[in-house]
Amino acid sequence: MSPDQHRSHSAQEDPGHSPLAWIALVTLMLMAGIAMPGQGRVNAALAAQTGDAFLAALISFTTGLALMLLIAFATARGRRTMRQVKPAFRSGAVKWWYLLAGCVGGYYVLTQTLTIGMIGVAVFTVSVVTGQTVGGLLWDRIGLGPAGRKRLSLMRVAGALLTVAAVLWAVSPQLSGTDRGLSWLLLVILPFSGGFLNSGQQALNGRQSAAYGSPIPATLFNFIAGTFVLLLAWLGKLLFVGGVPGALPDQWWYYIGGPLGCMFIALGAVLVTKVGVLVAAMGMIAGQLVGSLLLDVLMPAPGSLVTFSTVAGTVLTLVAVVVASLPDMLRRPGRGKR
Repeated sequence: MSPDQHRSHSAQEDPGHSPLAWIALVTLMLMAGIAMPGQGRVNAALAAQTGDAFLAALISFTTGLALMLLIAFATARGRRTMRQVKPAFRSGAVKWWYLLAGCVGGYYVLTQTLTIGMIGVAVFTVSVVTGQTVGGLLWDRIGLGPAGRKRLSLMRVAGALLTVAAVLWAVSPQLSGTDRGLSWLLLVILPFSGGFLNSGQQALNGRQSAAYGSPIPATLFNFIAGTFVLLLAWLGKLLFVGGVPGALPDQWWYYIGGPLGCMFIALGAVLVTKVGVLVAAMGMIAGQLVGSLLLDVLMPAPGSLVTFSTVAGTVLTLVAVVVASLPDMLRRPGRGKR
């Protein structure tokens, strides 16, 4: 039996989770998702300070890479898990192209940089979430993630649709007055593709995490690939567009975007091994909305808008996670999939 067949066979026998286990998993999903709006706020501030969004994204990935290098090689656990990389490649549990998953992180940041200024944060968010949910359904269906193939059940599809509707409702106050034309629609495709590929990135990270027994190597490889992509993008921007970046800020908090990204990627890599790509993506989407809501209430930025729709849409994403999770929640632990 090949490694892929073995993983698929094991996934078919994946046990269900108790209600307490699901509460713990949902909590981890929310924690992972909450890290993202915090990272976005920090990176936006860094971009404004330097006057170069490409450089801000590169700095974010570089600080994340530095942190992961320390964890991987300066801690006993990190060194122990890094020793599992070579055996995982030799056995075929990890393919070389899994390492390209980190490039998606760089691509996602670029879609954010290139489109938010023209289509707005609200439209960008809806486009990304739609891409993530569609991707989650597809990657689970074909078995790209470590949990194996998952059927397109009515509850899973309903949960995915409910997530998109909830996010649309949450950001609806910001959608009024948006100009829509052919160029606008074309720009929307970029964040949609970023979200679609992002769910695939989580699936491949999950496969690596399962093979290594830890998310540390996969997270490190993600930041190596993402940093390389963003370095090329920044150098290309300097070559063809020009522009001298401003001075780097002295305050420490401008540089925590990378560590927050480490938290998102590492937790995501673990979660997809437990609940599959779709539910993990949906849970982290709910966390992103919760995090955004907390930031807008506690540390509002210019233009922040908190309405009933914002709160209700955020709550509805949590309901969507429960709906999509019901088939697995109702399956007794130790009972395989049919």
